[in-house]
Parts: sequence; C-alpha cells; structure tokens
Amino acid sequence: MKKSNFVAMILGTIGAVFFALGMCMALIPEWNMRNQGIVSGVIGMVILLITLGVWRKMEGKAPIKISGKTVGTAALAVFGALLLGVGMSLSMVFGKMVIGIVIGLVGIVALLMLIPLTVGLK
Repeated sequence: MKKSNFVAMILGTIGAVFFALGMCMALIPEWNMRNQGIVSGVIGMVILLITLGVWRKMEGKAPIKISGKTVGTAALAVFGALLLGVGMSLSMVFGKMVIGIVIGLVGIVALLMLIPLTVGLK
C-alpha cells in the first residue's frame, strides 16, 4: 500500500467517525446533544476535506479547479442523495410507500446521471 493511500485511509476513517458520531448526536433526540453533534459533524467534514487535499498533494496531483461543471456535479450528487434518502424515509418510517418509491427512484436517476456527466459517453 502506498503511503498516500494509507494516510488518506487513516484521515478518512477519523473524519468519517467524527461525522457519523456527530450526526447521531444531533439527530437522536434521546441523547440531547444537538449542539455538540453539530460541532462534531462539522469537525468531521473539515477533516474529510483536509484528507482530500493531503491525498492529492501526496499523489502529486493538481488542486481541484472550481468551475461551473464541478459545482453543478456536486450539487447534482447532493440533490440525488437527498432525494434517495427522503424516498427511503417516506417508505420505511412514515408508511407512504408509493410516494417514497417515486421520490427514491427520481433520486436514483439523478445519481445515475452523474456517470455520463463525469465520465462521458463514448
């Protein structure tokens, strides 16, 4: 294993644990730790962003250029993931099966649109 991959794996794990624990703290009302959860989640996101920069630097890759396509791709990914999550929640938690499946499928289609957007079609 390359040193850059090992460092990225360790930093990514630390960031993911902080983020996941923060989301649990913020979203489980019985824990009564909403503010601390938000802080922990933000710390996790910052660590994950730092991980991306460190890994790219160790691999000798150029920094990510912020362009309209990059912002649009990220927005589509977030939108698709949120729609998929909302659809799953509607189906599994709130018992609204039909609308949950429809919204979830729209989210899946949005996520599938990322493939030709990022890789392209030949």
